[in-house]
Formats: sequence, structure tokens, C-alpha cells
Amino acid sequence: MNGRLRLRALLTGLVIGLALCVFTPYNSAVLRNVPLSGGHFPMAPFFIVAWMFVLDALASRLTRRPPVFSGVELLVVWLMAVIFSAIGYAGLTETFFVNITAPERFAKDAYRWTEVLGPLLPQAWFPHSAEAVSAFYNGLRGGRDMNLLAVLAAIPWGVWLPVLAVWSFFILGAFFVMLCLMALFGRQWVVNERVLFPLVRVPALMGEALDQKQILSWWGNTYLLVGLTLAGALHLINGLHFYYPSVPAVPTLVLAGSYFPKYGLFSGFHKLKLYIIPAFIGFAFLTTRQISFSMWAFHLLAGLLFGLLYVMGWQLPEAALGTTLGPDLARPEGAQTIGSYLVFFGFLLWLARHHLKETVMCALRRTCTESDPAGTSPIETLPATWQPPSWPLWGLLLGMLALTGWCWFFGLPLMAALLLPVMFVVVVLVTSRLVCQGGLPYFTLTAAPSDTLMGLFGSGFFGSAGLAATAVMQKVLFLDMREAVAPTLFHGAKVQQDARRKNLVLAAIGLSLVLALIVAFVTMLVLGYKYGLRELGLDWATQTVLGNYESAQRLVDQPVGPNAWTITYAGFGALAMIVLIVCYYRFPWWPLHPLGYLAAYSAGMTILWFPFFIGWLCNHLVLHYGGTRLFNRVRFLFIGLILGEFLMGGVYAVIGLYSGQSYAVFPL
Repeated sequence: MNGRLRLRALLTGLVIGLALCVFTPYNSAVLRNVPLSGGHFPMAPFFIVAWMFVLDALASRLTRRPPVFSGVELLVVWLMAVIFSAIGYAGLTETFFVNITAPERFAKDAYRWTEVLGPLLPQAWFPHSAEAVSAFYNGLRGGRDMNLLAVLAAIPWGVWLPVLAVWSFFILGAFFVMLCLMALFGRQWVVNERVLFPLVRVPALMGEALDQKQILSWWGNTYLLVGLTLAGALHLINGLHFYYPSVPAVPTLVLAGSYFPKYGLFSGFHKLKLYIIPAFIGFAFLTTRQISFSMWAFHLLAGLLFGLLYVMGWQLPEAALGTTLGPDLARPEGAQTIGSYLVFFGFLLWLARHHLKETVMCALRRTCTESDPAGTSPIETLPATWQPPSWPLWGLLLGMLALTGWCWFFGLPLMAALLLPVMFVVVVLVTSRLVCQGGLPYFTLTAAPSDTLMGLFGSGFFGSAGLAATAVMQKVLFLDMREAVAPTLFHGAKVQQDARRKNLVLAAIGLSLVLALIVAFVTMLVLGYKYGLRELGLDWATQTVLGNYESAQRLVDQPVGPNAWTITYAGFGALAMIVLIVCYYRFPWWPLHPLGYLAAYSAGMTILWFPFFIGWLCNHLVLHYGGTRLFNRVRFLFIGLILGEFLMGGVYAVIGLYSGQSYAVFPL
């Protein structure tokens, strides 16, 4: 790609992003249409940008002029659109307003947690007007007939602005820390380690074809058309079945659990499901074989371990784990992820040791300057004496200090206030690497950041007020990782590497984060007061928020000490990860990648494991029998599967706007 980046691309990205930030929650919560966002490769941004690639190439051919946008520019547009759509709903506001209004909303509903946690929670975090919260949940009287300006005028801003200002400090501080992590580790991952970034591969290939004026012939590739046809035909038939049940459907889900016994060695597979998702098969094919193999292999090994422990009589009840705040930490075996995350975080630091050393030395030397500060050198030419900029390191330290101060000010003991933001960084960095290198379009966290500290030191480490504050705080940004912002920022590091004006990409990301937060807050307030929050289909958000508060209440009522079984399984996870890392690093023939172990207990792998198995199998057969020459040709078939499924998803989303019924292409 030529790397050209102009202001028009940033303005286009802002317009599209703002539109998605407003329309995404309206589409999901009010219209109950196919979700436009969700996952780490959301449908709407890619659907829009894919058509922009095609229309840009067509306009260039018809007018015989250069394309309006370059490949890098459209990648930046896509990146900004993903950030806006994530913050606009699934990545933040879907649960945020339920989270901060729950104490007032359910104060009179005889919930035990409202009595226990109410006096402990910081008053500045929540609106304390029963009338304002009631109107937010039930909607304004006649609100559905009000226009936008009337609804905006009716919102009690005096109640909401102080609360949102306090939370904006925490959220923007967390975003700033993530941005510094991206700037600090981005070049290490992209240039030094050559991480593949499978989720960015398809947009990047489209950008290269556009710059080479081959985008139309690229779409005409025979293998790509076959993949498009397969995915399109599948969802054409199943879509017709959805609207006209007399049309037979093609099964995309096989409930294989019935073939395994409920007890015994294979009892871990009693709920096994086989999802056939063409786009996810395509992502798995584009991922390296070692990683795609490890993803499904470790998931099956985790199921086998469950049955093995049962047969040997070593299986522990769920109660042995105690009360946790993790979204999917239901069984003691899942605590392995705690140790594996910590060890893999150390491994990432060790891989970047030379880069981090140079950065630290640059930060300590006043004469140290970036050799190419504007990013004006040719893309493929690295500076002879490159020195990393020091601002990400200082920014990270300043951001961590701000988060520590926030935690301490709002009730956490000093040591907990120091360590909890560190665990936030561990989870963010490891999850970002898992999504970016593993090519996971969908990922959920197993253990919460606080579960590590509680398992090691007990609930008394946080104190009663600290426990209540921690439960609310981490629910905002660090618990629901389905569409977390951090992996998208690291995808931005890959896009940034191809741009000439790298600082402009960074500015676009920062501006998107700030504007998305403001617009997302205003949009959800408008929707709540116009339609009523309880009418917006937020059942999942309400259930998870109430469960989070109830878990915190149980920990306050019955404090627990360090959990021996959590420590045992976390220690086993750490030891297993050390062995995997040593074998991965020392033996070229080693077939297992540590990333697979990190994702083994994620609920997302129940959907992804079979597509990754098919993608790995196809990748293996193609490379084994045809080598890289055949791979470079056949990969377009799997790119076609990705394009076909996302394009069909976009088409059905448009149909759903008018029909009132929507066929969901993705089971997320």
C-alpha cells in the first residue's frame, strides 16, 4: 500500500463512526434487529468499508482518475468505525447505564445486595434522583411522540452530568492506558515479532488491491467467487427458511453432546456443539497452523481433563472455588487461566525486553529523539538507528498512577489500589495478543482481574468498601471482553505501520475514543428517556449486572481467605504455561502454541473450536499437498467465505429494518 493518509479519510471515518455510534444501540435495543456490532470483527463497519472499496474502484475506472481513498485510508475508516460501534453499545454502554443505576432502581425491590452494598458504594458514581432514574427506566410520559430536541431538553442533565463526568475520568484514563500500551508494544508486535493479525488480513488485502488498481479483478478471482457463492447460498437458503418455514434449512449447528455420556471419561463433552460458520472457518485458515491447531486441541483437552478428574475421583464441586466475580469462572479447573495469564504476560515482556530497554533508556536521556518522528520514511525501509519514542512509557506510568489514585480515592486499600490496575493491564495486554494473533473474532473472559487477587490474598485484601467498588468498576470495562476496545487499538498498530503519517492514525484513534464516549452516553440517555430502558431488550445486561452485585454482596457478608484450590489450579496453569512457552520457544517442531491454552476455558471457544478445526484441517491439507503456491491461490476461497458471510449479514440487517424480523447470520 502507498501509505497515503489525508484529512478526508479522517472526516469520513468520523461521519461513519458517529452514525454507527448512534444507530447501533437504536438498531439492537429498539428495533431488535440483527446486531450491527459484537465481537472483534463487527459486521457493520466491515460491510460498509467493503462496499467503499468496490465503489471507490468503480469510480476510479469510470472517471479514469485515481481512487478517492487509498487502501490505508479505508483501513483507517474501518478502524475508526469499529471503535465507534464498540463503545456505542456492546463494548461499553450496553451494561454501563444498568450498572450505575441499579442501586437506585432496585433499592425498593428487597434485594439483599442493595442493603449491604448501598452504604459502601461511592455516592459520586451513581445518580441519586429516584424520579430521574424512574423516568429513565420507564420513559418520559409521551416520550415516544417527542422529537429529539424535546427529549434532550427533558433529560435532567443536572443529575447525570456530575456522574458521567466522574466516570468519564476513569473510562478515558483506562482508554489512555490502552493507547499507551498500543504505542509501547505495537511496533514490537508488528515489526519485531511479525505477528500475523489474521482479522486485519482481508481488509489489508483489499487495500493492497485498490492501490494496485486490481480491486475489481481481485473480486473476480475464481476461488473468491466460489467462497462467496458457498457462503451466500448457505444464508440465502437459511434466510428463506427463516421467513418461509416451508423452505428446508441447511443445519449449521450439530448438538454432538448427546453422543457422549453424562458421566465418565468423556463427560466433559456432554454439551459439545459443532457450529459451522464459514467466516470463522476463513479466519482460522488465515491463522498460522500451529495456532489454529492449538485453539481447538486445547479446548478438547480441557473437556477431556474434566472427565479424567471425574474418573480418578479428583473432581471438585463448584463450591470449592467459592464466590468469584469472573463471568465464566464456574469450575475450579477454570482457575488455570489465572496462572497462565500471569506467566504469558511475563513472556510478552520478555519477548519485548530489548524494545522496552531501548524505550526506558530513551526516556531517561534528554537527547534521545525519534529518528523518524513524523513517520515520513518509506514504509518498507526501517531507520538505520531507530529509537522508540518515550511518551508511551511516561503516559503509561501517568495513566496507571491516575487509575491507582482513582481506586484509592474511592475506597480501595492502597495495596489493592496499586495491584488492581496492574491486573487490568495484564488482562488487557494478554487478551489483545490472544485476539490479534489468534484471529479470534469472538472471545469472552473466564476469570475477572480481581479474581486473581482474591484467590491469592482473600477478600479482606480489598476490604468491604473496596470489594463493592471493585465489582462495579471492573464491570464497566474489564469484565465483558466480547467487543473490548484494546484489541481494536492493537489492530490500529498494524494499520499504523502501513501509513506514512503514523501520528495522524494515532490522533484519529484518540479522537474517536473521546467522541465515541460522549456520543454513546448521550445516545443511551435519549433512548432511555424516549422509550424506557426496561423496553430496550437489556435482559442480558440486567442479569449480569445483578449477578455481579450479588456476588459482591456475598463476599462482603462472608469474607473469605486465600482459596487453596484457586492457588493450586492457578499454579498448575502457570506451570503448564511455562512448559508450553519453553517448548514453543526451544523446539521448532513443537505443535502447540501457548495461545490455545489461554483460550481453552473461554465460553467463546464453544462456538469457535469446530470452525478452527475445519480451518486448520484445510490449511494443513493445502500446504501439505500443494505448498505455498497452492495456498496463495486457495486462500481466496476462504476470503470469499468471510466476505460472503459478512455481506449476507449486512443484507439481512437491511431487510430486518423494513420487515420487522431479522435473520441472524452469526450465532453471537
